[in-house]
Amino acid sequence: MMIHPAAAHFAVVLPLVATVFGLIYLFTKTEGMSKISSRITVFAALGVVAAWYTGGQVAGDVYPLLVDAGQHELKEHKALGLYLAIAMGIIAVLKFVGCRFKIYILEVVAVVMLVATSGVMMKQAQEGGEVVYKYGGGVEGYSDGMDCIEEMAEMEDEEE
Repeated sequence: MMIHPAAAHFAVVLPLVATVFGLIYLFTKTEGMSKISSRITVFAALGVVAAWYTGGQVAGDVYPLLVDAGQHELKEHKALGLYLAIAMGIIAVLKFVGCRFKIYILEVVAVVMLVATSGVMMKQAQEGGEVVYKYGGGVEGYSDGMDCIEEMAEMEDEEE
């Protein structure tokens, strides 16, 4: 069962939601908003780690079926996913510690990092989309269009 597509969508959306709540906190500076944004950031980090993990589970099956360019794209996607998982973990710890001990500057640093990481997450989503939609990674029955060419050749042979 492929859980990675669902996990990947959470990994894209949750950091954006955490960013919005983090920015709201920076402007309101209320304790309640600090707690909400911190908790959402922790869930976002868990979502990114889940996407990285499930992607690693699927990658072994997908990789051999890809053309060289697709394999290269998948390797980049996997590496960036690991970096994002680590970054989100660090951000979540900073945000949580800042909230817990009421260290505003630490929360500011975490939110700024979150904004940047959310931007990189968009690039990661694009790379994942290319692996699927450009190279057919994880798409059952996809073989780089070769099946269609073979079917057309067979149909032409039958007509003659």
